[in-house]
Amino acid sequence: MIKARLITLVAGVFFLTTVWCPAAEKVGNNGKTLFENNCGECHNLDRPKSKKKTKDEWETTVLRMKQNGAAITDDEAKIIINYLSEIYK
Repeated sequence: MIKARLITLVAGVFFLTTVWCPAAEKVGNNGKTLFENNCGECHNLDRPKSKKKTKDEWETTVLRMKQNGAAITDDEAKIIINYLSEIYK
């Protein structure tokens, strides 16, 4: 009985830590959040926000940043590209 409660407690703490951890936002699927948290790690966001590009141009830019070391997955890159191409077109 004590072992079951301990396991439940540990699982609950793990879940809450994952949910409330700021790094958890980074893996969310919100394009704005992914853009700000990832692209803002290396440079000021004023420059990309001042650009007007087509979806293909944003794809080229995001994939170049990924190749240069941006720590994003392919799926995150697609989300960021979609966000940028909708907001900054």
